Amino acid sequence: MSPIRRHTSPGALAGALAAGAALLLSTACGGGGGASDSADGGGDGAYPVTVEHAMGETTIESAPETVVVLDNSYLDSAIALGMDVVGRTDYYEGGDLRDYLGEEGREYAGDAESLGTLEAPDMAAIAELQPDLILSAKVRHEDIYEQLSKIAPTVFSETTGATWKQNHIMVGEAVGKKDEAEQQIADYEERAAELGERIAEANGGEMPTMNMVRFAGEPTVRLYQPESFPGIVQSDVGVPMPEDAPEGEDGAIAADLGPEEILDLDADHIYVSTWDDGTGDAADKSEEFTANPLWDQLEGEKHEVDDRVWASSVSLQGADAMLDDMAEGFGVDPVE
Repeated sequence: MSPIRRHTSPGALAGALAAGAALLLSTACGGGGGASDSADGGGDGAYPVTVEHAMGETTIESAPETVVVLDNSYLDSAIALGMDVVGRTDYYEGGDLRDYLGEEGREYAGDAESLGTLEAPDMAAIAELQPDLILSAKVRHEDIYEQLSKIAPTVFSETTGATWKQNHIMVGEAVGKKDEAEQQIADYEERAAELGERIAEANGGEMPTMNMVRFAGEPTVRLYQPESFPGIVQSDVGVPMPEDAPEGEDGAIAADLGPEEILDLDADHIYVSTWDDGTGDAADKSEEFTANPLWDQLEGEKHEVDDRVWASSVSLQGADAMLDDMAEGFGVDPVE
């Protein structure tokens, strides 16, 4: 089974991007105030606070201390903001916290209880934890929002992926750390821009091109578009895709290309990830695809990268890890 595609609904993606564009006009950090705004516009730590979000409004009476997250992007946000995560759904591949979360991940979520899968969270286990706040996205768990909101104040973004910056700020607002969340996004954007300057300088003032492709257990390969999570990070750095790069259909975040279209993947740098589906099937399909003689005819420099960072983290920590990978791939010093 292939991992869940983010933004498979063109209407949902268009709405998310429209909301993000509007929010960019009203926030100082350039990443958007995103998925929510408090009704009273109060500052950090001011409670009660009413958060407007994808499912309506949620009033949070006091500062949350324990959080349940039902999508890994909110896990990362809660960790980045120093929140105690008491429960989380499992990753696609299961297992412990991902390496890119480092010591902070272990400190704030190392003891988090498993709450089942992303597709089917364990409602009884969530209730037993008695969290102060529950975080997820409408695109993920719209059907159980009412049940969740009876357990604890629940805040949902519209979607994930394209709105990851706004979603992080939404989490910051809900936990009384909106200013901190905005500053974290601003710091990341500054770091990305500095990396772009270093890459351009190393290439005589001109930006090389880049494509990010992913093998996800299908007979095709996904070429990620600017609206995707990796595409947004790439855009923040300022590295363009080739002008003739294939586009996804109807605003999709990726274009699916078959073996006969391999040469359309070419760019100065090609970043390649493979989904770990737990069975090895995705890796087998990747090997079959790359065994095609056309793969070796690609002129760009290929870089194998961690799929858990580049495709499924959808978070501030993932974006920062991508910047390090890009610095290495482009042969420049990383931005600290």
